[in-house]
Amino acid sequence: MKKIFLLLIVIIAVTSCARFKNKEIDGKKDLRIVCLSKHLTEMVFALGKGHDIVACDLSSTYPDSAKLLKTVGYHRALNPEGIIAMNPDLVIHSNDIGPENVLPQITSAGLNIKAFGAANTIDSAKLLLTELGKFFGEEHKADSINKKIDADIANAAQLLNQKNIKDTPSVMIIHFGRANNIYFVMSGRNGVGDKMIKLAGGKTAHYDAKGARQISAEAVAEANPDIIIATDFGFDQMGSMDKFISGVPGVALTNAGKNKRIVRFEEHDLVYFGPRSGENIIKLMNLIHPTDRVQAK
Repeated sequence: MKKIFLLLIVIIAVTSCARFKNKEIDGKKDLRIVCLSKHLTEMVFALGKGHDIVACDLSSTYPDSAKLLKTVGYHRALNPEGIIAMNPDLVIHSNDIGPENVLPQITSAGLNIKAFGAANTIDSAKLLLTELGKFFGEEHKADSINKKIDADIANAAQLLNQKNIKDTPSVMIIHFGRANNIYFVMSGRNGVGDKMIKLAGGKTAHYDAKGARQISAEAVAEANPDIIIATDFGFDQMGSMDKFISGVPGVALTNAGKNKRIVRFEEHDLVYFGPRSGENIIKLMNLIHPTDRVQAK
């Protein structure tokens, strides 16, 4: 009797894991998807497949429909049990998730997992959209989005030229990291934000510190940016521009702080390139160069 009982336990365990193991995933069919990267969330929605996403990470805040989805933690502080509980057909990510145990844990649970690339450049974003379009059977839509990206970037360059800019202000991005509850400088590492600042007619303020660690008042003051871009959550946490200037280390000592040139910008619009990047570059351009505001076509 004991042997029969043990055999039943083994069979139940094997069949429960076999729900997902070795299952062929066809993106052209309706799926239950858990998406763990914000740029993938936006792109899947842009391709018209957002209805397949049943849960996402906390940083997936665009489009507004994504805010209505269940969340499974911040993308670097995910909850494996929460992901598994969503009973997904597929989990997608871009190799930037954490903690370290999350991927082995959801893999051992038998979930189907697929990694897609990053979108750190305009070209890589377009390649990623092409890959996603092929996976979901939305090749024509992906091609249309890529053409819009090219047109929008060209439009932004043309508008910048029309502004006839005579000065290039130094710009620093200060972000509040919700995973570790600190303010840190997000620019100065040739990332997406730096590229967008350049495309918008600015230059990156020099900042030596590396990594997402506690912001240094001395380093911020030494960098002395003319403009500080505060990402949305960090700005809102302080409650106002004056409180941001007085409350974030070093900001009050900068030209940006003294001249009250602190601008608020959505975090996700500064950390990856995607369908709206050309439009976001023009928004940034108008914040960096507020005179002679320009409009997207």
